[in-house]
Amino acid sequence: MSLGGDDSLAAIFRRLIASTGPISLMHYMGEANARYYNSRDPLGSAGDFVTAPEISQMFGELIGLWLADMWINAGREAPIHYVELGPGRGTLARDALRAAKRYGLEPSIHFVEASTALKDVQLATIPGAQWHHDLSTIPLYGPILFVANEFLDALPVRQLVKTPDGWRERMVVPEGDRFVCVAGPQPMGPVVPEARRDAPDGTIYELCPGAAATVYEVAGRLMEQGGAALFIDYGHDAPRHGSTLQAVRAHLKVDPFLNPGEADLTAHVDFSALAPIAQSRGARWIGTVPQGRWLRELGIEARAQALAAAAPQHAAAIQTAKDRLISEGQMGLLFKVMGLAGPGWSGGAGFVG
Repeated sequence: MSLGGDDSLAAIFRRLIASTGPISLMHYMGEANARYYNSRDPLGSAGDFVTAPEISQMFGELIGLWLADMWINAGREAPIHYVELGPGRGTLARDALRAAKRYGLEPSIHFVEASTALKDVQLATIPGAQWHHDLSTIPLYGPILFVANEFLDALPVRQLVKTPDGWRERMVVPEGDRFVCVAGPQPMGPVVPEARRDAPDGTIYELCPGAAATVYEVAGRLMEQGGAALFIDYGHDAPRHGSTLQAVRAHLKVDPFLNPGEADLTAHVDFSALAPIAQSRGARWIGTVPQGRWLRELGIEARAQALAAAAPQHAAAIQTAKDRLISEGQMGLLFKVMGLAGPGWSGGAGFVG
């Protein structure tokens, strides 16, 4: 109970730190995003950011065709489940399932979503969906088609910094009207991969336990039940050092350490760390490729031409949307697509060639 006090997350953090000491960056990011997503619909031009499904129906349609192709190659198994992690407004699911239905794929629909605000929007878009807080309540029978678009980037990251005294976790403390990171007291060397431990002082090693756990669980389900998965996010497919933490509000980058809970905090996804995790469970890693290349391989340029021919008045907008999704200077190179599959699920268009 606040008893009339300041209920902003910044004030809560200040009281907590004054009482118990610095908090980890992972704690800071997790609490900030929990408040942010539970309080609003952040998507679209009126929100804070725009995701690929909101840019063009072509994005979701091609995902639906990819899923249908994988399902057909596997023998059209039934029953089958479509599971989307962080489904936003349900736009991707709507477009993907519409395209997949043309090829006979009509799965049960499951959304893993924690935001109450977004659930209301999803209900209007996909009335037949079932909601889950996490993967534990997803059906334990039948193959699963997983889709996670811009889901992993919002999971809290841990950051370790190399100091003259060794590796330490980056902790958060108040300084003036914002927060800053300082090195914690506990040695953290064993957490850092051996190949990275001799880095120069000041080096930051960033990892995401939530992303690792998610991919581990998805890969396990694919092994047990069959199916395929697509993880689409901005990130890198080779190991890197440095902080990638950023904040976006009203489509502009803002200070992630000012007004926590009022902006979307994200970090780049380290796909190079996730593929081995999936493989450790026996799942097939189909590959990790740039989004632009993947969409081109799946035929986005031909699809854009067909849409423009059907609606000439929208041709310019369709061309702009296509370019935004595949151009290297926009989403085409920074965003990556990682594909996984279970036993007996062959193929994987867009990852070879």
